[in-house]
Amino acid sequence: MSSSATTEITGQDHLWSVSEHLDDILGSVRPLEPIELQLLDAQGCVLVEDVTVPVSLPPFDNSSMDGYAVRVADIAGASEEFPAVLTVVGDVAAGQGEQPTVGAGQAARIMTGAPLPPGAEAVVPVEWTDGGLGAGPVSGMRAHSAAPDGASGEVRVHRPAEARAHVRARGSDVQAGDRALTAGTVLGAPQIALLAAIGRGTVTVRPRPRVVVMSTGSELIQPGEELAKGQIYDSNSFALTAAARDAGAIAYRVGAVADDAETLRSTIEDQLIRADLIVTTGGVSVGAYDVVKEALSSIGDEDEAGSGIEFRKLAMQPGKPQGFGSIGPDHTPLLALPGNPVSSYVSFEIFVRPAVRTLMGLPDVHRPTARAKLTADKALTSPSGRRQFLRGSYDPQAGTVRPVGGAGSHLVAALAHADALIVVPEKTTSVEPGADVDVVLLG
Repeated sequence: MSSSATTEITGQDHLWSVSEHLDDILGSVRPLEPIELQLLDAQGCVLVEDVTVPVSLPPFDNSSMDGYAVRVADIAGASEEFPAVLTVVGDVAAGQGEQPTVGAGQAARIMTGAPLPPGAEAVVPVEWTDGGLGAGPVSGMRAHSAAPDGASGEVRVHRPAEARAHVRARGSDVQAGDRALTAGTVLGAPQIALLAAIGRGTVTVRPRPRVVVMSTGSELIQPGEELAKGQIYDSNSFALTAAARDAGAIAYRVGAVADDAETLRSTIEDQLIRADLIVTTGGVSVGAYDVVKEALSSIGDEDEAGSGIEFRKLAMQPGKPQGFGSIGPDHTPLLALPGNPVSSYVSFEIFVRPAVRTLMGLPDVHRPTARAKLTADKALTSPSGRRQFLRGSYDPQAGTVRPVGGAGSHLVAALAHADALIVVPEKTTSVEPGADVDVVLLG
């Protein structure tokens, strides 16, 4: 932060730019320290080490089909009319240690994933054979090491095969010594599958940040309860908790806190134990009941150098009032967002999401952007000196974006149908239909 003490900007005309405020946040937030986690606990985390393959995948030549392991010369020229007749010397199942040796005129029945037995050069699918006398489908057949009563222990092959046919070669996926994953990789299901396949039970990652979200306002009640006069449902805490999870965090939602500074202060202090980042919404403007400022002015350990929350006015619409700083002995970052639903969500996307991604240690912390042609019935207007973020619907195929709803910061329904933010720069007061605009992609 630019100030080490808890302060409030007093100059009514002083406005921070969006970039200044964001730079201040990202300059203060540091990636979380790496920890070692079990594979499933590491899902969604960022790898902090290169992972080298200790053993080739697959670790041995194996069959890609249910069928018979054979020598190529023994089935050369085989056909439906003149099948190659081979003696079945045994079965090879997946996970089996010892395998029978396949000699001249012989075959071994083999299951998908089973090691190619010694002497065999190819696998013929069971569909190319009679399946063996006295036996049903491969998956249900009995071992040929002792042939069934009355059966010859033979199989007839109706087609020839080239060497290595239907054989997965050792190391054809990855070779021992290859780099499996690089530092900075976000671990999803495929990456965790690879780590498990090469035998890694744990991995060193930056943990997913723990984000605590809370709304403030005595008028707020839980969805599902009956509204009384003057009450509204708390949507902000649900929206921001979902947004934090979408950003990669482990998010905890705290029920709405009434407009009481002491209650809010104690609630925030109670949450510090499980928070890497705290996000509040509401109570940061200039109203008589904006208790967030009052509560945060004395929260945590005031003697800790560098602690404190600074409240600012930004050259931004929506989202002019903002607060940022750190609280408590661990200097936990806190972002205080405005209370109007659209203002809080836009503020989250522009400021909080990059902070969450920075805590994760990701190199690219911002939403992707694009240039698009504005499709609208009339020109968009924007106040001079403010960077405006309007809800939009983006068509990537056409390269166009159209506004969704009006500019009001309370229009939740319009927000629900938007997948982009249309950005109008500070010096632009009007954007005509057909003009190119920057869009922040939310999808």
